[in-house]
Amino acid sequence: MVRQLPYSAMRQVFERFRESEPEPKGELEHTNAYTLLVAVALSAQATDKGVNRATRPLFEKVSTPQQMLELGEEALIEHIKTIGLFRNKAKNVMKLSRILVEEFGGEVPNSRAALESLPGVGRKTANVVLNMWWGMPTQAVDTHIFRVANRTGIAPGKDVIAVERAIEDNVPADFARHAHHWLILHGRYVCKARKPNCAICVIADLCPKEGVE
Repeated sequence: MVRQLPYSAMRQVFERFRESEPEPKGELEHTNAYTLLVAVALSAQATDKGVNRATRPLFEKVSTPQQMLELGEEALIEHIKTIGLFRNKAKNVMKLSRILVEEFGGEVPNSRAALESLPGVGRKTANVVLNMWWGMPTQAVDTHIFRVANRTGIAPGKDVIAVERAIEDNVPADFARHAHHWLILHGRYVCKARKPNCAICVIADLCPKEGVE
């Protein structure tokens, strides 16, 4: 496993990320905490672009858990049938919507434990919602972050929880809020799995290039 970058290098990495993209944004379209939660839940094993195509017309009709319940599961399936695992995801969205109405007053909770108690909502989904809607410095580790964190030495770890903790422990606090978005975007568009584009990488001189031929 590649070694953890020293603190001085970590600061340089995130200073460069911030300089190139001062306010990184998630790419899932949403209008409030509820539509963000639904979009993130639907995005498992799917692309953000594919989810956005499905949810644009859906979110014109639905923006609250109660409206989702009124829409109904079959109508929801019609909206999201282009997304992988759509039937199971539809069931979970309906279940979590009912729980939000019955147990949370129709509001999306802002604690990780409460979010993870909802059907179809795991740690990564909870962390995305907490970060994107409430601005908490949570770290949602997906395949892009896991790869970049280990390849560059930013936050090496043997599994997603280890990488999440390494980010929390080693990324300077003033970069923590946007850290996971910078890493996702870097992995999605620069440090790609099969052929990383080191020629345009802003941290190439700081990177040990672990796993890069």
